[in-house]
Amino acid sequence: MELEAVKKLLEKGEENAEAMEKLPPRFFERLVMKGLRVDLIQPGRLLCSFTVPSRLLNAGNFLHGGATATMVDLVGSAVIYTLGARTTTGVSVEINVSYLDAAYAGEEIEVEAKALRVGKAIGVVSVELRKKKTGKIIAQGRHTKYLAVSSKL
Repeated sequence: MELEAVKKLLEKGEENAEAMEKLPPRFFERLVMKGLRVDLIQPGRLLCSFTVPSRLLNAGNFLHGGATATMVDLVGSAVIYTLGARTTTGVSVEINVSYLDAAYAGEEIEVEAKALRVGKAIGVVSVELRKKKTGKIIAQGRHTKYLAVSSKL
């Protein structure tokens, strides 16, 4: 691929820049998380589900990896709150996602987040996305966060 073609590929959203600037704050998170249902909530564990919407499909017509990574981030962060975190859930230090299978529009997906360790400064969670019908794993993620320590001043 020629360098100019790569540049055009990356800048293709530029023609809609003005409209994009008018989107509400945190629009991306709402776009990905809309339709997510919390099925079970326990200290250190969340079980959620959603039906894959067409808005989250990639060019291959299956769940976009970026949407999957965003769920690992947001649902993984939420599980920290189940353990009584009194501050924000902090800042991501590392997110890793292994993509193991595809999910298509209309499929029911289960998202399970577990807190592996939540200390004073660091939280580590695992998040797994599975096909609800078969239990087949779509993706496994691990998310490490620096938990903002509140000042005593």
